[in-house]
Amino acid sequence: MNESLVIIPTYDEKDNVRPIATAVHAAYAEADILFVDDNSPDGTGKIIDEMREKDPRINVLHQKGKAGLGRAYINGFKWGLERDYKFMMEMDADFSHDPSEIVNFHKAIQDADMVLGTRYRDGIRITNWPLSRLILSKTAATYVRLITGLPVTDPTGGFKCFRREVLEAIDLDKILSNGYAFQIEMSYGAWMMGFRIGEIPITFVDRRSGYSKMSSEIVTEAWQVVWKLAFRNRFRRKPSGRAAG
Repeated sequence: MNESLVIIPTYDEKDNVRPIATAVHAAYAEADILFVDDNSPDGTGKIIDEMREKDPRINVLHQKGKAGLGRAYINGFKWGLERDYKFMMEMDADFSHDPSEIVNFHKAIQDADMVLGTRYRDGIRITNWPLSRLILSKTAATYVRLITGLPVTDPTGGFKCFRREVLEAIDLDKILSNGYAFQIEMSYGAWMMGFRIGEIPITFVDRRSGYSKMSSEIVTEAWQVVWKLAFRNRFRRKPSGRAAG
């Protein structure tokens, strides 16, 4: 078993799972992959089972239904913690996150407890998004920083690397959110406990196949969760203590 685990949630990603696994291992052969499949009706789970038979670095959790992004990652984190992985990454299946960046995350995590891939440091690094979605994303980032004080440039981004100590410290069963607000909540929780958060620039490319899972419910959840997090911590705008050395 390797020390690093890349967790990739899937729902209807049959055209992406084989090439994304190949690209991950081309970039970082020492990583294990865990696909968390939400009972995809297009047969994604069966394809991953076939991949698993040929490569022991590939693993899969089959969810019973469409549980959502947050639940997929939480179940993936628990799976990784049970198997003593030192580092765990979040990554999309659709190539919006460039697998070649994985090595840069592992370099950065040597001096941090959690590393976020940011689309907005020193400019905007997004390809093929409509202007409306870019405005929504940038507005959300500003909104999160304004309400919570979380000092990162891209709080809704989903390309991340955690040390296991961070995931052990966060009570995963008490995570409120399930959509993209999950990304905010995880980063905010780690920051509030005093863990060191690093950021590295990435280029985000809109998916090359399949379809987006974005919905109005996901956006609404994100706006609401930010306030819940702030209230829960009495609008404190700095960590309460040092969680890690």
